[in-house]
Amino acid sequence: MAPSAPTPRTTLARIALVGVHGFGVHHLQNLERLRAEGLVDLVAVADPNPPAPGTLPATTAVHSNLGDLLAGNHSPDVVIVATPIQTHAPLALSVLAAQADLYLEKPPVASMKDFLHLQEAASAAGRSVQIGFQSLGSHALAALDKLANGQSSPELPQIGTLKGISATGRWVRDRAYYKRSRWAGKRSLDGVDVVDGVATNPLAHAIATALRIAGARHAEDLAVVDTDLYRANDIEADDTSVIRMRTTAGLPITCALTLCATESVEPYVTLHGTEGTAVFHYTEDRVTVRTEDGETSNTFGRDDLTENLLQHLSEGTPLLSPLDHSGAFMRVLEAIRTADQPALIPTENVVWVGSGDQAHAVIPGIEDILDRATRAHATFSELGLSWARPVTSGAEALFTSPAAEPATLATVLRSGSGLEGDLSPRPYLHPVSTQAGIVVTDHLASDHAWHLGAGFALQDVNGSNFWGGRSYRRTAGKYVDLNDHGRVDIAGVTRGGRHAALDLEWFGADGSLLLEERRTFTRSLISSSTWRLDIQTQLTAVVDVTLGSPGSHGAAGSGYGGFFWRLPVNSSPRVFSATADGEPAVHGSVSPWLAWSGEFDGGPATLVFGAPMESPDPWFVRCSGYPALGSALAWDSAVELARGTSLARTNTVWISDGSLDVDEIDELVASR
Repeated sequence: MAPSAPTPRTTLARIALVGVHGFGVHHLQNLERLRAEGLVDLVAVADPNPPAPGTLPATTAVHSNLGDLLAGNHSPDVVIVATPIQTHAPLALSVLAAQADLYLEKPPVASMKDFLHLQEAASAAGRSVQIGFQSLGSHALAALDKLANGQSSPELPQIGTLKGISATGRWVRDRAYYKRSRWAGKRSLDGVDVVDGVATNPLAHAIATALRIAGARHAEDLAVVDTDLYRANDIEADDTSVIRMRTTAGLPITCALTLCATESVEPYVTLHGTEGTAVFHYTEDRVTVRTEDGETSNTFGRDDLTENLLQHLSEGTPLLSPLDHSGAFMRVLEAIRTADQPALIPTENVVWVGSGDQAHAVIPGIEDILDRATRAHATFSELGLSWARPVTSGAEALFTSPAAEPATLATVLRSGSGLEGDLSPRPYLHPVSTQAGIVVTDHLASDHAWHLGAGFALQDVNGSNFWGGRSYRRTAGKYVDLNDHGRVDIAGVTRGGRHAALDLEWFGADGSLLLEERRTFTRSLISSSTWRLDIQTQLTAVVDVTLGSPGSHGAAGSGYGGFFWRLPVNSSPRVFSATADGEPAVHGSVSPWLAWSGEFDGGPATLVFGAPMESPDPWFVRCSGYPALGSALAWDSAVELARGTSLARTNTVWISDGSLDVDEIDELVASR
């Protein structure tokens, strides 16, 4: 049955409130405002713990439960339910059975089964149901809808084509937060679903708002929902999680959320466009757009959801957060409910700040971790964090190590097949470690998510970007965001002790095969503190190809492409060759070797890069902005490769614990 047609209201709307504590306090304050404006009459409340004297109007009846309230002959037009999650379903059904319209706090219910039952009951009763996602009342959403469709609005400049949406939430919750009630932090209570995790309760608005902007309202609007759930607190549910979704239209949405931040920050949803970003701080109704032309910020108004429900009932105004539009959110909640138990983050990866019930857990570096997850649309597992679950596919040891060799030499080969398309998916090595276990590679960094460990990549092969990120084009004179990314697939892997080989296929943005590659790896133990990795690539053109770089397109000093090594952040870095020292001196230089030493997480280490034997390619070096080094195949001019012909490059890397001086390095290189 459809909801009955609205009739103009000539009397005060009769409101009942179930739950006067917790978020119920907000409703009491809001209802007092509406009462003062002559819009509502709070006829009754229900709560097993009565409100403090003087909290309610003198005419408001007080009951201990909803059953008594409904039996009290109050005839409420609307019942607001602001009670624990596990009570939402039975209370909501009772309200609808009593022929009242319903305002139900988020999350609507604790399972998809209950959600479908509630939808059926609302339809059968012909009643309206508003869900308490207050952020959906923001006037900013109309402007963001235009940005999401590649348009500008009177308040905000356009950001180009929408590539993805992310949401970030960093809050602090102490032990007392989880002791405030029996259900706090529970997945279930007495056999009843609760699902009180970071993504379904405290930061549920982040997910609901991201879904709303993406146009995902119904469960079938989402093609994929992945969860990666963790807990630092002594609870059942998750307090630190990544929820990754993809709409049926192919838009990626990634929400990275924690209650274990260093300090609480207003959560935000980011729209990533080809020409800029829009950041929506939804608790403040504030949107900041950043483009090449600068930054624009606007603060918008907001409609109150209770008022909106009343206007819907009296005037037919569309609901801002109707029950039926919570289907996509419930798809996410159901994925969380049915996922494996959240993994406990080891105590050595958690710092407790404060004492007693006021102590709160902090995950060191969580701010950067969340940033990395949202920029790369990656889970914590895919980031390879020490406290995260290991990935179950797409990552395996590169070599089959003899038992006598250090376990730390188990260099990991990642296929890259699960990466977002604009990262140019391709195989790479990460982590690579010294013999003492110091990790000397990084990937999916927050500054350049497409920097992938140790590998081989080119930004331009016949117009396809195999590097990731934006492409530099001479005609534009700048980096532009194009849908031009290729991918490199693994066709075969061969392993044998200290040797491994990959057979690779390079597919262009249009899916055509451009290159075939044979990439071989050889590992040698040099001493108790140093080992050597030889990487040879042989590219064979399937068609006539042009191998280019930003440098070959006119970006002076940016001729990167070819062998590339992204390092993790390290202190006191020094990059030098036999004749030069420091980034300005070595960048673009040609020398037999280049070394990088620094204090890494775990201790000092030195990497020595031997120039390719086949060609004196210039070195590409970044130290001050981010730590990376490569051997540039097409520094300032493209390389032409005719169909059926091949090009080879062999790079050697010595990976050493501690610091090495020039004489020690010369000795290593001489033995190559």
